[in-house]
Amino acid sequence: MKKYVALLIFMSLCQWGCQFLGGAAAGSLATGAAYEINAKRQMDKLEDDFKSERISRREYESRKKQIEAGSIIY
Repeated sequence: MKKYVALLIFMSLCQWGCQFLGGAAAGSLATGAAYEINAKRQMDKLEDDFKSERISRREYESRKKQIEAGSIIY
């Protein structure tokens, strides 16, 4: 009986660890996705400002490099 209890406790601890790692992975994925969505919005606004001639080419290039440096996609 003691072996079964020990096995049950061991199995529950293993499952708890997997749930923690799964939750951590899902959380980091969601955070990364939100960051990339924000980068896309910034890039779209930047391109809109440039096309509307609200900013110069020099400022456009500078801000574009900043967005690209912080993003995986761009």
